[in-house]
Amino acid sequence: MLFNGEAIQVELKGEIAHFTFDIKNSGANVIGSLVMGELPKALEAIQGCSAKGLLIKSNKEHFIFGADITEFVGHFKKSHEELKEWILQMNKTLNGFEDLNIPSVVAINGFALGGGLEVCLTADYRIAASGAKIGLPETKLGIMPGWGGSVRLPRICGADHAIEWITSGKQYKVEDALKVGAVDGVVAPDKLEEMALLTLNRAISGELDWKKQKEIKKSPLRLNQTEAAMTFETAKGFVLGVAGKNYPAPVKAVEVMQQACSMTREDAINVEAEAFAILAKTPQAESLVSVFLGDQYLKKVSKKITKGIDKTKKAAVLGAGIMGGGIAYQSASKGTPIIMKDINDQALELGMGEAGKLLNKLVTRKKIDTAKMAKTISMITPTLSYGDFESVNTVVEAVVENIKIKKAVIEDLESKVSEDTVIASNTSTISITELAKDLKRPENFCGMHFFNPVHRMPLVEIIRGEKSSDQAIAKTVQYALQMGKTPIVVNDCAGFLVNRVLFPYFNGFNLLIEDGVDYQRIDKVMEKFGWPMGPAYLMDVVGIDTGDHAASIIGDAFPDRMKIDRDTIVEVMHKEKRLGQKNGIGFYKYELDRRGKAKKLIDAGTQAIVDKVVKRKVEVTDEEIVERMMFPMIFECARCLEENIVASATEVDMGLLLGLGFPPFRTGALKYADSVGLSNIVEASKKYIELGKMYEPTAGFNAKADASETYYQF
Repeated sequence: MLFNGEAIQVELKGEIAHFTFDIKNSGANVIGSLVMGELPKALEAIQGCSAKGLLIKSNKEHFIFGADITEFVGHFKKSHEELKEWILQMNKTLNGFEDLNIPSVVAINGFALGGGLEVCLTADYRIAASGAKIGLPETKLGIMPGWGGSVRLPRICGADHAIEWITSGKQYKVEDALKVGAVDGVVAPDKLEEMALLTLNRAISGELDWKKQKEIKKSPLRLNQTEAAMTFETAKGFVLGVAGKNYPAPVKAVEVMQQACSMTREDAINVEAEAFAILAKTPQAESLVSVFLGDQYLKKVSKKITKGIDKTKKAAVLGAGIMGGGIAYQSASKGTPIIMKDINDQALELGMGEAGKLLNKLVTRKKIDTAKMAKTISMITPTLSYGDFESVNTVVEAVVENIKIKKAVIEDLESKVSEDTVIASNTSTISITELAKDLKRPENFCGMHFFNPVHRMPLVEIIRGEKSSDQAIAKTVQYALQMGKTPIVVNDCAGFLVNRVLFPYFNGFNLLIEDGVDYQRIDKVMEKFGWPMGPAYLMDVVGIDTGDHAASIIGDAFPDRMKIDRDTIVEVMHKEKRLGQKNGIGFYKYELDRRGKAKKLIDAGTQAIVDKVVKRKVEVTDEEIVERMMFPMIFECARCLEENIVASATEVDMGLLLGLGFPPFRTGALKYADSVGLSNIVEASKKYIELGKMYEPTAGFNAKADASETYYQF
């Protein structure tokens, strides 16, 4: 054994040095201080041995997932120069591997992402196992490759492909990577090492020109000045249009590749390291890393909750239609058979039609074949009776959002299922504790709030009623995970988490309208802030009738700050039968485009309706529009945390991001509050206090502001 570390082992077998990534006390390989500390020692061992070739491989299920972000966030707090030097030290080691005077081949199994792929790019040849995936996802974290990814990838597979890979941050199948030259061969997993060694021996014998491979990666990019200008200038415009100004990393990556295209490797890597250090200090990187860490945190919480819990083998949804059909599709498409019950054939046809429509889209996009579609459809059993419900582990009630109807349906359902079946209500606002009052087994009942459309929205709120058991919550979390969703456990209250904090935001909109602020201007300001759509457009998408109904429930639950005792613009729109996208007219009017999607258009009649609720004309700045929209949401988020509706600021913000589309480059409402400064928000809120209690900071928020504390430590 030439080197035997805790993360890396190097052994000489004949003429070939076998370099193995295998972190002994971990189930997966990631690049952290342990790996970074052992890499130079492993390199020195290889340089000092008699090997004629180097094989790089992994003993884990996957090659390397990438950098250990939980560890790296500490480095982001360093000064610019310290951060750049840290990056360059790793580059010095990787350059050393690339500069070995022997050929090298890497055997890529499973995932090789981020820094893991950058290690692979230093090798002369890359052989991958079929089914493996590679990619450079750094721009999704607000940064860019820092260990030579933006230097080596364009020289290996061309500038166009490198731009696409780096700016999108996507994972690519190795079969697709082979087509563009990012890997040199794809073989069956059980043949991976054999093929890698065969390739290495061909290089050792001189059959493959491995020295040329090294030279290509160390030389300027093979583009003349005109070609380079056309390639990179076109790409910058396109990438800016897709990413937007709020996400600087993708455009910065293109600029770096353009600047470095005429440079040798050493100079190019210095340009990359400089850019990495700049991006790592941006607020966008801080927020996007927080999102990544938040996602990891939610996974850990779910794993802890579901420890020892069996999977749902068979599920049921009560109530077909669009929502029931969406739930049935999601369950079946992820492999859990489901019964879909309703009281008439028309509803069942609608539900099955919704599932079929979603599957047809996948077939059209060539995501699945017709055989897979047929198999998925066969896992949905439409029925008018409770015949097979005794064999079901989990039932989702998804009937109309009416407490009397829901209570009657749930009480009837309880008598038709086994004693250990979990019943979960898909409600967006109704109290789970109230729905459970007349149940014989309230411990087996909880909430399971899906967001519409079910197949797209990743969040599911799991609501714990007063008598919901830990077992019922755990089983429901497990079922949500099986459906490919991200569950967040929420304690019972009106609106739960997401809708409860959304309606103060909508009330901010209502009050701005009363003050004569143009609804289109409000939409534009909030979209510029980062929301995917402004509040008027969002209300149209949610459904103005749905929003009005939910606002009434939440207003009654929290009258001191959420009830407006006069007609709001939403109520007036509802009375005018403007329901939004569902009937083609709301704040905006909607027409179907050629692809069948609703296209938003300005409606000339909207202003006359808006004028009915305008009380006065107030001059407000764009900044004041943001404050009047966001402060009520921020304070309600703080209140939910203080009332233990959710357990952490991370869960609050991830709920907003996954359930509402809160702008990721701001993380969530509480992280955004940190960035503005809690004391600054407290001070700014004083000028809005006459608008009502929803503009009053909570006691906990004030206390944090006074103590100069934040909701996040990073």
